Amino acid sequence: MKDFDETAIADNRLFDALDETTCRRVLEGGRRMTMPAGTPVFAPGDECQGLPLVIEGEIRVQMIGASGNEIVLYRIQGGEMCPLSLGCLLSRNSHQSEAIVEKDSEVLVLSPALTTELMDQAVCFRQAILESYGQRLQSLMLVIEEVAFRRLDERLAEKLVERQFQGQLAVTHQDLAVELGTAREVVSRLLKEFERRGLVRLERGCITISDRDALDRVRGDTAKDRTA
Repeated sequence: MKDFDETAIADNRLFDALDETTCRRVLEGGRRMTMPAGTPVFAPGDECQGLPLVIEGEIRVQMIGASGNEIVLYRIQGGEMCPLSLGCLLSRNSHQSEAIVEKDSEVLVLSPALTTELMDQAVCFRQAILESYGQRLQSLMLVIEEVAFRRLDERLAEKLVERQFQGQLAVTHQDLAVELGTAREVVSRLLKEFERRGLVRLERGCITISDRDALDRVRGDTAKDRTA
């Protein structure tokens, strides 16, 4: 396993907030893990084994409903921690969601005992963790707002624009369904309608945006302003 003390840590905003003593306690007390893409981090019902701090990479946290549909709650990137794991630690409950490594990641896992100790004794650690927790709660509120108050075709159009690179997305209909918290069949039907209207072109494992202006109109002015 590579040593990321001097490389990734140097530019990590979570560690920037810690004083030298606290940073050293975190680095020496945490369990370092190299996790390749596709690795499950935790699953519903799992006991919380600690607080994961992402040094590098990206982890996707999602929930699976009774219907079997999945929805992405948020992604944890370098310099962030998992707020739901913190909630499980503080409440001593098991996980209700699942986390999967989306990009090869370097993670530092703090044990429940060390997390509690640092929250009690290190003001800078507590402030950094609560600030990260608050930011993630805001993003969860946006997810709730999207699901509750926006039409699915608007959300799909926005997701296509967000994830495209040079007008293309290497993504499956199931991937988009998970992002939006709906069934694959619903996404496929909407994409077929977008294709019929000339907004996109569909190929196996690839979506090409054909008319960005029209797709922006489907997204709505509010979404367009937010991501401009």
